Amino acid sequence: MSDEGAVVVLIGAPGAGKTRTGKRVARLLGVPFIDTDKRIVAAHGPIATIFEDHGEPHFRSIERETVAEALRERAVVTLGGGAVLDPRTQADLAEKRVVQLTVSAAAVEKRIATGKRPLLKDGIDAWTAIVTARQPIYDRLSQLSVDTSRQPLDRVAQRIVSWLEKRD
Repeated sequence: MSDEGAVVVLIGAPGAGKTRTGKRVARLLGVPFIDTDKRIVAAHGPIATIFEDHGEPHFRSIERETVAEALRERAVVTLGGGAVLDPRTQADLAEKRVVQLTVSAAAVEKRIATGKRPLLKDGIDAWTAIVTARQPIYDRLSQLSVDTSRQPLDRVAQRIVSWLEKRD
């Protein structure tokens, strides 16, 4: 594995399990874990509040800066579902090992019911519309896709680690 930048980046639909899987992958690899959404919250407050007070463009600007910084660190990095919309982030990811986590609408419905995701306040229909729009970007940027709908995240994490080891 290269010592430059992110070891692997997890992208994909909201609620696909990127954070929980990323923590497991980082633990298996013995490297730090970075969740860019958590970094944004730590520095700027809740994402829903940023959206409400300043709008999505302001949030996306903060997100872009946070993602660019995280991708320079040697860690497992998870991105918020919409981070891939920025063309500069897409360019940055072209040089990285990128894994897309997918999840079915049926499996994700319970996961997104928390109300913490401002773009999903309208429920599963909003989720479906967002994922449909972003899917071509997720597909283009990722070298591996793993569905998290019906398998334990420990198994998902091990599959990602095995894939990384084969690439070294």
